[in-house]
Amino acid sequence: MTTLFGIKNCDTIKKARNWLAAQNIEFTFHDYRKDGLEAEWLNKAEQALGWEQMLNKRGTTFRQLSDEQKQNINKDNAMKLMLEHPAMIKRPILFHKDSYFIGFKPDQYSEVFA
Repeated sequence: MTTLFGIKNCDTIKKARNWLAAQNIEFTFHDYRKDGLEAEWLNKAEQALGWEQMLNKRGTTFRQLSDEQKQNINKDNAMKLMLEHPAMIKRPILFHKDSYFIGFKPDQYSEVFA
């Protein structure tokens, strides 16, 4: 089972979904906002990818944090923030054959699905 995790209106998600569809790859799309986010999934993804890779520091939600929150970021509070504000998770996260991949680059996806 292949699952793409993210937020529907994200441009990178749209590119990844279009790429998967163009390659005739069946997948499920999990929208954090619509379908929710479970701590168990977040922990599994973090174990595979690392919280620092997952935390989207360029997004609006992260930038709206106080300077103190940004400076004192660690695994525990990053995980809590990502659970409360899924938009803070870099997108997309792809789960395929028991492995997690973050971001979208056509070359990377070509290798994953080769």
